[in-house]
Amino acid sequence: MPYRYVVQIGDEVLRKKSKEVKKFDSELWALLDDMKETVRAEDGAGLAAPQVGVNLRVVVIDLEEGFFEMVNPKILSFKGEQRGEEGCLSVKGKHGVVTRPNKVKAEYRDRHGKKHTVTGTGFFARCMCHEFDHLDGVLYIDRAEVVYDNAPQEAQ
Repeated sequence: MPYRYVVQIGDEVLRKKSKEVKKFDSELWALLDDMKETVRAEDGAGLAAPQVGVNLRVVVIDLEEGFFEMVNPKILSFKGEQRGEEGCLSVKGKHGVVTRPNKVKAEYRDRHGKKHTVTGTGFFARCMCHEFDHLDGVLYIDRAEVVYDNAPQEAQ
């Protein structure tokens, strides 16, 4: 599984709406495997395909309980609110304070095209919202109350 270069802010692929995946084949599987390798190598929590220069609706999220591979994800519902720190592998050296839903229910397909539904709370909900935003060309800095350089500061 090769590591893929993570594109940085300013690359136009980060601002495009991603295309729906139609083929669940070995190319998709290779992309998912490469994205998992890349997010681990970069010590991230999640990665969307546009961040590796691929304009497809594909996301991986790395949590303690394992990886979630989400193809063509959609938020079905959300509740509550949380405010906290976010950074992004495509916006290196910056962090910001972003308000997100505290609970998110989403639908997605796995690498074989099988449909799943998942509900995430707290950090998982934040990750889903952050990564799904990438699929619509939205970066966390577009939603942040404040963005600052270097190490994260405590959210107020």
